[in-house]
Amino acid sequence: MTNLKRTPLFEVYREYGGKTIDFGGWELPVQFSGIKDEHEAVRTKAGLFDVSHMGEVDVKGPGSLSFLQKMLTNDISKLQLGGAQYTAMCYENGGTVDDLIVYKRAEDDYLLVVNAANTEKDFNWLQANLAEDVQITNVSSDYTQLALQGPAAEKILQKLSGNTDLSEIGFFKFKENVMINGISTLVSRTGYTGEDGFEIYSDSKNGPALWKAIMDAGKEEGFSR
Repeated sequence: MTNLKRTPLFEVYREYGGKTIDFGGWELPVQFSGIKDEHEAVRTKAGLFDVSHMGEVDVKGPGSLSFLQKMLTNDISKLQLGGAQYTAMCYENGGTVDDLIVYKRAEDDYLLVVNAANTEKDFNWLQANLAEDVQITNVSSDYTQLALQGPAAEKILQKLSGNTDLSEIGFFKFKENVMINGISTLVSRTGYTGEDGFEIYSDSKNGPALWKAIMDAGKEEGFSR
């Protein structure tokens, strides 16, 4: 596979025996120990996913709320600080640009997490409709994103999170500056598996160390990756 994009964790895949495929232009692991075993682990214990290929866009400025109300289909005004919302971004004719999650980090400060294959398209659409009092930045390359999913996800991550009580992070809520094994992260109680779990954002350079720390913490829980 040539000319495929790779996340900061690519070399870790080899260390753990990952089988990679072309996934929307990214070289990503389709399995490690086996698809059936990994599926069962996520449903009964926990599994760890590298989703660093997802795109991230910062939206800041005094006009951010009104801008996002125009661009997205859900009611952004309902978001409280530390809250996340699943929504869609549409064209004028109602066609879908992308589905995404928006995080409210502060007043006039939002983080959009978009699908990997649509990152450039999404950013260009936002840019084409940008208001004067709004600034947007594609910060996708700054982040590593891991998804820890399954019934044992909280127990595993709590081993590494020190004084932060992860049970206080409700569904579609998040906390910033959570230290996971000494690495500063944003931890949100979100995911696409249908199980309880977290999505964990860190600086891209810390991705491999974060992955290994979570893997080690999950060994006693019958963990899968």
